[in-house]
Amino acid sequence: TFATEHDVDAKKDMNYLNGVTTYDLVLISKHILGTEILDSPYKIIAADANHSESITALDIVKLRALILHIDDELANNDSWRFVDANYEFPNPNNPFQEDFPEQVHVTVSDFIPANFVGVKIGDVNGTSSPNSLLGTDTRTMNGALALQLDAEKVAEGETFTMDFKAKDFNNIAGYQFTLGFDNDQVEFVDVTTNLEGLSVENFGTTKLTEGVITTSWNSSKGVNVKNDEILFSITFVAQATINTADVITINSRYTESEAYNASDLFDVVLEFNGNEITSGFELYQN
Repeated sequence: TFATEHDVDAKKDMNYLNGVTTYDLVLISKHILGTEILDSPYKIIAADANHSESITALDIVKLRALILHIDDELANNDSWRFVDANYEFPNPNNPFQEDFPEQVHVTVSDFIPANFVGVKIGDVNGTSSPNSLLGTDTRTMNGALALQLDAEKVAEGETFTMDFKAKDFNNIAGYQFTLGFDNDQVEFVDVTTNLEGLSVENFGTTKLTEGVITTSWNSSKGVNVKNDEILFSITFVAQATINTADVITINSRYTESEAYNASDLFDVVLEFNGNEITSGFELYQN
């Protein structure tokens, strides 16, 4: 018989956001602080977004840039990594202690398949869809986290600030959403923050010309905020006489709208003067 030996590897480098949400950042931050360690070497590899063979806050920064649509890919990593399925990690708590094989050596005459474990980078809770071009899209919500705003009339040319206030913000460990605004009616000026751990770095402003601001915030523990306390504020200039309730929405056009506590997934909604508004018609990407 004629035997041919080969080293086989696998590659899939597309859709970096597949399975990646702010909840993954919650879990990675807990791992970094040691309050809840990622319990598999594959999860730890998934958390290493910048391919540094360590898990640090920089990995969170890189993944958040994806979630906010500031970056479309990870500069130093692929979307997926593939590990020889037969490999046993000497130290599962530190898979980077020794180089793990990302190739499988096969002899063609043996007809032994090359098996890999696929690791979706950034997805530490296993929500990615390996066979989908667009990733996961089915979510079961257990209620909603409401952000409160005051509706008011604003004259053309006036600079005004919208304060996003807490309502039943109890034990929340993270949220993310797309904030849509009518850029024919208002022009974005600035964002200021008040929520613990929230800064301007938690907002994405690369798509302002589309009337879009993205945001992602997380904490390593559940955070409580009193009702009517301001979480963050956004300042606009009115291009026409408007009612603020008519020019801004929360939706999932780019960054999916969701929030998390210790065990539940919530939608994120806006309430003007105590009344919830719908996001209305939105034109999404193909």
